[in-house]
Amino acid sequence: MSVPSIKQSAVNYAGYTEAARWMVLFALMLGSILEALDTSIVNVAIPTMMGNFGATVDEINWVSTAYMISNVVILPLTGWLSAYFGRRNYLAGSIILFTVSSFFCGISTSLNMLILFRVLQGVGGAALLSTAMATLLEIFPPEQQGMVLGVFGIGVMTIPTIGPAIGGWITDNYSWNWIFFINIPIGILSATLTLLFMRDSIHAERGASKVDWWGMLFLTIGLGCLQTFLEKGTREDWFQSDLICWLFTIAIINLILLVWRELSIDYPVVNLRALRNRSLSAGSVISIVIGVGLYGSIFLLPLFLQNIRGYTAFDTGKMLITMGVASAISMGVVGKLTNRFSARSLVAVGCLSFLAAMYLLKSITMNTGPEQIFNVFLLEGFALGLLFIPLSLATLGGLEGQEMADGSGIFNLTRQWGGSLGIALLSTYLDHRVSYHRAILVNHANIYNPLLRERIQAYTQYLMHSGSPFIVAYHQAFGILDGVIQLQSNILAFEDAFLVIGVAFILILPLLLFLRNTKGGGGVMMH
Repeated sequence: MSVPSIKQSAVNYAGYTEAARWMVLFALMLGSILEALDTSIVNVAIPTMMGNFGATVDEINWVSTAYMISNVVILPLTGWLSAYFGRRNYLAGSIILFTVSSFFCGISTSLNMLILFRVLQGVGGAALLSTAMATLLEIFPPEQQGMVLGVFGIGVMTIPTIGPAIGGWITDNYSWNWIFFINIPIGILSATLTLLFMRDSIHAERGASKVDWWGMLFLTIGLGCLQTFLEKGTREDWFQSDLICWLFTIAIINLILLVWRELSIDYPVVNLRALRNRSLSAGSVISIVIGVGLYGSIFLLPLFLQNIRGYTAFDTGKMLITMGVASAISMGVVGKLTNRFSARSLVAVGCLSFLAAMYLLKSITMNTGPEQIFNVFLLEGFALGLLFIPLSLATLGGLEGQEMADGSGIFNLTRQWGGSLGIALLSTYLDHRVSYHRAILVNHANIYNPLLRERIQAYTQYLMHSGSPFIVAYHQAFGILDGVIQLQSNILAFEDAFLVIGVAFILILPLLLFLRNTKGGGGVMMH
């Protein structure tokens, strides 16, 4: 082991008083809460909006899809945009755009108007995570970065879990419009504090005045089509649809052109050269899997609890809040542990903890009690808290100057894209596994199976005691059996889906070797 080298990063946070740093943190945390909350809170109000606007399912889904597409397209551009406009102005402007768009979303009188301002919300929301994270890693000294990201991460990782509960309460007690109006006071406060206390980055110099229009075009078309492909793939039966085939083809062509363009010019709009940093590359891949795990499990668990176990939406929301609270507590602890343990080891513990949660879900049955499910939520929340801070430090801690902003945009894009990928693939996989398990169970459900005959006889006798004639009771018994088979097929399919998430976490474990083995936010590197 060589002598640890201390990165001379004092110049990065010079010029800020301690109080100013914490005011900036508070402002950026409010911004992160805005973005994270809006990603999840809207979904609960979708059925109400659908009735108010007289929209079909495909039409109303654009309320969510439009936000995700514009958000994903802008995320990799945040590094360039912060250099072009100045980080302070870009971040404050994004918060203002998000807040104003929230107001117009709330007063929308048509679906098209709502979708338009959801697009603008997504444009503003992109900076609220990536640019904010780059700012915090620059203005705080290394020994404080773990704790600071822990505070910041509370909004990023816990709000998506409690957003549905908040959205349901607002929609039930007021109207769907208020899920947008609540953003306004938070946004005003966040923008004001940003303008008062934040300074531009001293590294914002990369020839940003030279605009890479071709790169912007390839990026917008490529990521826009890819996100639409993921959002609509399941409903359109994937490659059975001409629309999906065209979206996939256009996305791949434009993304290839984007890579070629950005690697062949001096001032790219997306600095893909930053990916030569092996920690950023490895951390981005790990971030994709974390996105799959976080958003995929938040997608699967409510479906299982409500459709299979018969939980109410409110009970399910309380379970998700448990995950969010556990994640917040975990981040508070992990923020202090980053100065004692290497980021790589903490990420490893987080991956193994998440894997353990998925293993427990692999064994769920109709007899699994609420306390067991509650424990899984606690374990998963604990794992997410362990993953967010150390992975951010290990991935971004070694970047300096403008590469920090570029890398942060890419890193946050991967988590968001991983979430879209996870929901799309897991929903399709779930449907296929239900059909697979049903076919197997039906194949064993024949009259030569003595257990089946006993079950049919028991159902028939029960129904006859309830007053049904024999022939009616006999046919009804087969209907009950079919429902049991369908229920069991669904349970087995959910178990398979949770297992897939667990396997994904196993596969990324070797990538931990490529992360910087740092303590205290990247200040010390152990060779």
